Amino acid sequence: MPSVLVIEDHPGSLDLMVYLLEHAGCLVHTARDGITGIAAARRHRPTLIVCDLDLPHCDGHGVARTLKDDPALAGVPLVAVTAAARSGDRDAALAAGFDGYFAKPIDPATFVADVTAIRARER
Repeated sequence: MPSVLVIEDHPGSLDLMVYLLEHAGCLVHTARDGITGIAAARRHRPTLIVCDLDLPHCDGHGVARTLKDDPALAGVPLVAVTAAARSGDRDAALAAGFDGYFAKPIDPATFVADVTAIRARER
């Protein structure tokens, strides 16, 4: 069973992603800010991390840089999600270490397939 960490501060987005991933058979861990997300990644060692870009205490770019600098987590696929999608955000997210990027609102019909495709590609 894949283990997924979702780092998201918006309750509705978090609930939807958790529901979709659990329904697909994933074991899901959550965090609501960047600092807690980094700690959760180190504690749970997930096989995939989905992370909002606009987070309190440490934004998604900081989370990505920290996790990709950690030898134990550098290989874990990291997917960015954001509601504030602006020109250049995708490139900035990929440059920070994200392996994939999705604008919100996520598409419930394709979300799990989209993020697991990134996980499969990065393995």
